[in-house]
Amino acid sequence: MRRQDTFSKASHCINSNLKKNSVRKLTAAINMTLDGFCDHTAISPDEELHQHYANLLRDAGTILYGRVTYQLMEFWRTLVENPSGEKSMDDFAIVMDNTPKIVFSHTLKNVDWKSAALANRDLAEEVSALKQHQGKDILVGSRSLIIQLMNLNLIDEFQLCVHPVVAGSGLSLFDSINGRTVFKLIKTKTFNSGAVTLYYQPTNEKTANR
Repeated sequence: MRRQDTFSKASHCINSNLKKNSVRKLTAAINMTLDGFCDHTAISPDEELHQHYANLLRDAGTILYGRVTYQLMEFWRTLVENPSGEKSMDDFAIVMDNTPKIVFSHTLKNVDWKSAALANRDLAEEVSALKQHQGKDILVGSRSLIIQLMNLNLIDEFQLCVHPVVAGSGLSLFDSINGRTVFKLIKTKTFNSGAVTLYYQPTNEKTANR
């Protein structure tokens, strides 16, 4: 049996079990440029965007990060200890500090953020377990995890915040995707900065790459 066929069958089994028992939604929320790259240095978050993501975190029970994104997010710990004086940033820092985080890493041996913990299972097992427990919904905010979870068909909703910037190069969000996926647009949200969040649900229509 080909590796891809085995992967597809495993993903189908995971999803079949989750549909029977799932009570928590997994949402992928990430910023990206007009040309499809994930580069936090290419965008300039303003007060409105900080408030948007603070509200998103308040509604979440857990957020999933890979090592690189987690270490970037540690910046917000410094603002809790030494506020910047900019209310939207300081408020976001407090919410981020309090939101439970699960970090997936092959290199980190421990994390010392009070609200963070290293995953002790692989991504599919950890997410499957989280989705079967009652609680607030789950967020994933790392490009690498979004790609893996998309290939596992475990993401229920995508919130893609597209900024009016062309980066020219960088890390593509939809890199190394196993096949073609069709999405349904649920709604949009436009910010004063010109950024637009596109809310998508993946449909059941998926075609494997040949």
